[in-house]
Amino acid sequence: MEFFCYHRDRPGSMALRDKLLEEHWSYMDRYATEMIARGPTLTGDRDLPTGSVHIVDLPDPAAARAFAFDEPNYQAGVYRDVLLRRWRNTLGRTMWDFSGGPTEGDRYLVLGLGSGQAADLTLPADRDELIAYGPLLSDNGATWLGTAALVRAPDTDTARAILTPDRYADIEVHNWQFGGRPS
Repeated sequence: MEFFCYHRDRPGSMALRDKLLEEHWSYMDRYATEMIARGPTLTGDRDLPTGSVHIVDLPDPAAARAFAFDEPNYQAGVYRDVLLRRWRNTLGRTMWDFSGGPTEGDRYLVLGLGSGQAADLTLPADRDELIAYGPLLSDNGATWLGTAALVRAPDTDTARAILTPDRYADIEVHNWQFGGRPS
């Protein structure tokens, strides 16, 4: 089962985040084979992190909750809140398979929260710019709750346009970059 996890930073937690960086990476190293995508969301100028995205393949919702809430930054109070949802890997690949590589162009997290009839279940026309894409689902996978995507785009408006605007209560677009230990 695949899960989308978005930890949003608490204001003023940057020093604590920096202090825990090695603990965070060591924790994530334990999930290397389960990782579909990972990386921080960033401020408008892309200088500072504002949160962390992790998309992982885990056995069940209990394992996903343990992954999200045992994370060292969460335990220490770096994060303000956590969005954890079942997710379906519509692309069927990881971010490391993205043909655009880890640094070419601007990258975004596009998060559409919705209810009712599912939307955007098929891939957008410009699939080549998608790094990760899929529906957000209830724990049992039966109810559509939105869509989450990681995309390369020239700007936030282009990134936002991959989702159908009138089908979501809100569409958030965050600067994002490939994550993990520096090589």
